[in-house]
Amino acid sequence: MKTLIKNINLISPYEIFFSYCVVVNGKKIVEIGTEDNINMEDIDLVIDGKGNFLVPGFIDIHNHGNMGFDIMDSTEEAIDNMGKFHLQNGVTSYLGTVITSSYENMSNAIKNLADYKNKEELSQLIGIHLEGPFFSLKKKGAQPSKYVKNPDIEEIEEIVNISKGRLKMVSIAPEISGALDIISYLKSNDITVALAHSNASFEKTESGINYGATVATHLYNGMREFNHREPGIIGAALLDERVYCEIIYDRIHLHDGAVKIALKMKGTDKIVLISDAMMAAGLSDGDYDLGGQKVIVKDSIARLETGNLAGSTLNLRDAVYNIIHYLDVPMKDAIKMASLSPAKAIGIHKYKGSIEIGKDADMLLIDKNINILGTMVMGKWESYSR
Repeated sequence: MKTLIKNINLISPYEIFFSYCVVVNGKKIVEIGTEDNINMEDIDLVIDGKGNFLVPGFIDIHNHGNMGFDIMDSTEEAIDNMGKFHLQNGVTSYLGTVITSSYENMSNAIKNLADYKNKEELSQLIGIHLEGPFFSLKKKGAQPSKYVKNPDIEEIEEIVNISKGRLKMVSIAPEISGALDIISYLKSNDITVALAHSNASFEKTESGINYGATVATHLYNGMREFNHREPGIIGAALLDERVYCEIIYDRIHLHDGAVKIALKMKGTDKIVLISDAMMAAGLSDGDYDLGGQKVIVKDSIARLETGNLAGSTLNLRDAVYNIIHYLDVPMKDAIKMASLSPAKAIGIHKYKGSIEIGKDADMLLIDKNINILGTMVMGKWESYSR
C-alpha cells in the first residue's frame, strides 16, 4: 500500500521543513519533498496533515508498565494493553523493562517478551531492557533489595540465550565485583550496557565506560551524589562523550536546574527522554505494585511505603511537552531526544528514530502543543479526532 502524507511541517533532527510531503510504500518511507516534486502515481491513501507537524514516532527504552499492567505479569494480555497505551501517547516502539526479581520471575518475563508477536495496530515491542539485578544495595531505589546481588556470568549468559536475540540493554552497577566482565560480555554480544543504581566513584565509572557501557540509566536517580571532590558516576556520565543519559522529565524526579545542567553538558544528541513508567501510568491515584512491592500513587507521584520514588506515571508525550514548555527547548530538539537519541543509544538508528528515506514508517502527526492527531506504525495509519 502506498500512502501520501501531505501539507505537513516535517521535523527532522536538524531543522523543520514547511509544506512538505512524505510517501510511504508498505512499511518504509520512500519519498520526501514538496508536492511539486513528489511522484503522485499509484497512491492508495492520501492523508492531509492540515499544516500540522509530522515527526518520528517516540521510542521509550525504559518503561515497566501502564494501565494496570506490568512487564512482570508475563502475559500476552499485558503487552497488548501496554502497547495500546504507548501508541495513544506517541510511542511507536519501546523496550519492555524487566525489574530486579527472582531469577524465575525475570526469566518468565524475558521469555514472554521474547516470544511476543507484535500486532500492527499497537506500539511495537522492539526488545528487552533488563534493569538489574546486579546493583548496589546502597543505591537500589525501588529495586527489591532481597533480589539485588553480585554479577553472575552464567546467569547473564542464560538470560541472553532465553531472550532469543531480543535483549537490547542491560543496566548494571559498574563498581561491584564481576561487573566489568559482564559489561565486556554484553558488549561483545552487541547488547547496550547502561550504568544504574550505583555507588560508583568517578574512576570506577570510567572503568565501566572503558569496558563498553554507553548509557546512564535515569541520570541522577539511583546514583551516588555528585561531590566536588568525588564527582562519582554523575560526573563521569556527564563528562564522557561516549555516554547517553536517560532523563525522567516529569518535574518530580529532577529539579529543572539539574536537567538544564545535563542539557548543557551533553547536548540534545546525548539526552534520552524516558518514562520509567509503572503500572499506574494512565490511571488515577491509588495502591499499585512494582516488583512485588506496594506502591502508593498520590498526586500522580509513585512511591514505595518507605517513601522512595517507584518509577513514574509519565508518558513520553508529556515528557516532550514538558521539556519544550518548561525549559524552552526547541521542538525539533525535544522530538529528537524522544526518537533519534534513544534509537542511537540502543543501536537501531539505521532504521528507526527519524523521518528519512529507507527508514521504517513510524511517525506521528501532532499539533504545536504535542497533541497526537494521528499515528503511523510500520506504514499503518490511525487518525485520532480532537
